[in-house]
Amino acid sequence: MRNMIDASKLDLKESIVNIRRVTKVVKGGKNFRFSVTVVVGDGEGYVGCGLGKAQEIPEAVRKAIEDAKKDLVHVPTVGTTIPHRTLGVFGAGRVLIMPAAPGTGVIAGSSVRTVLELAGLKDVRAKSIGSNNPGNMAYATLEGLRALKTVEEVSRLRGKTKEEILG
Repeated sequence: MRNMIDASKLDLKESIVNIRRVTKVVKGGKNFRFSVTVVVGDGEGYVGCGLGKAQEIPEAVRKAIEDAKKDLVHVPTVGTTIPHRTLGVFGAGRVLIMPAAPGTGVIAGSSVRTVLELAGLKDVRAKSIGSNNPGNMAYATLEGLRALKTVEEVSRLRGKTKEEILG
């Protein structure tokens, strides 16, 4: 299910996570295509991932950026980090994202770091578990960020005050 966030109003930066040359063997020889995974984000709480496939890299990148803009996620933050731990799962890729103390920086590997930085997070730790496929790691990170909830959301859902939730 795609979110309805208007990407045209945001100042999005894009970063290519993965470029793969894929080959299809046909009767007349081999058909080469390119598969590109791109992450877009405004650095202030909005981030998205997209996949584009085409015969040339620039066209695949354009398609991937278009796809990423359709799947933007708003990331709730507490200062420069996230409100709580979360596990994002996509395919065999699993990413554990944890809040960190101010000044820690972004401690994450590969495409996970790209997603977290473009989301605007400054202090966060992440550990990839399972697959190390860059595309799956980016999408798993996005799923983890999508699952985040603020104290206000949780208190509204449970019908309690913020103080009761926080203890």
